Amino acid sequence: MKIRWGITTLVAALLLATTAQAGTTITGAGATFPHPVYGKWAHSYHKQSGVKLNYQAIGSGGGVKQIKARTVDFGASDAPLTAPQLKKAGLIQFPMVMGGVVPVIHIKGIATGQLRLDGPTLADIYLGKITRWNDARISSQNPDLTLPDKDISVVHRADGSGTSWIFTNYLSKVSDAWKNGVGNAKSVSWPVGIGGKGNAGVAAFVSKLNGSIGYVEYAYALQNKMNAVRLKNRDGHYVAPTSASFQAAAAGADWAASPSYNVVLTHQPGAESWPITGASFILMHKKQRRPEQALAVLMFFDWAYKNGAQSALQLDYVPMPDSVATLVRATWANQLSSTKGAAIWPGQ
Repeated sequence: MKIRWGITTLVAALLLATTAQAGTTITGAGATFPHPVYGKWAHSYHKQSGVKLNYQAIGSGGGVKQIKARTVDFGASDAPLTAPQLKKAGLIQFPMVMGGVVPVIHIKGIATGQLRLDGPTLADIYLGKITRWNDARISSQNPDLTLPDKDISVVHRADGSGTSWIFTNYLSKVSDAWKNGVGNAKSVSWPVGIGGKGNAGVAAFVSKLNGSIGYVEYAYALQNKMNAVRLKNRDGHYVAPTSASFQAAAAGADWAASPSYNVVLTHQPGAESWPITGASFILMHKKQRRPEQALAVLMFFDWAYKNGAQSALQLDYVPMPDSVATLVRATWANQLSSTKGAAIWPGQ
């Protein structure tokens, strides 16, 4: 139901806004995928406003559990909840930033961007069907490389993870064997491999283990100077993970078509599109027991929409377009309220 703004409601909301000042701490938990950019935004916002963000990157599964339990002000998930799931939990969700999930390798003598893989080959590596780096299916895509006769050490996430959701969503689109045998979820029964906790855990395993392959959010690949794979996209082009290829994949997203913002960006068309692109989402309760705290959260994310694009691009994320931010603010105004029914967002 839409909340109509009268003078009394607007004044009340503006009074609540005065509580979002120095000394306030807002809490969130969930996805590791956007953790680097959230940290950057939090640092800049604290310097400007005095408001602190305590964000725990525990994985999307943990973030969903914590927001449902109301132990944090907001949850974060890279796997969008469906409209029925949101309704059942009394939540709204909105997208904050987009980026890429990147297969990374550690093979002595192979530099970043040199190894090429298509989706079905990547899926069969994670299915345990391709076990050696000099397998004919890999060699045929890399005629200029001398690949070692060495076992492939597969690394995956050990925790419930939106990064895994994006990765397995892609594998399900390019491999029927993966779709029918393993599926798409934040946590799956991995056929082979070892698990690392968080993007940082996967990055650590791959960095140390010669002959390994894993998948991480791109910022972690950059920070750890990891060797990224070129992937064959839907249009048949091998592309490198870059902010430009993430933007190409995100260009066709129709956010207005889904009131719950349930938009998936994997395996998108386009000659330059990175095939494992995804968005990260914020989850909040529709009915807020502490409206002043909820407003502080909204003010932070509103600031991030308005001021965070440059920081996001510097970390190779894709900021949300202004048109999407406008849609999200309307969602805040229409769907978030205190338990007494008073609107929270003053429509700034």
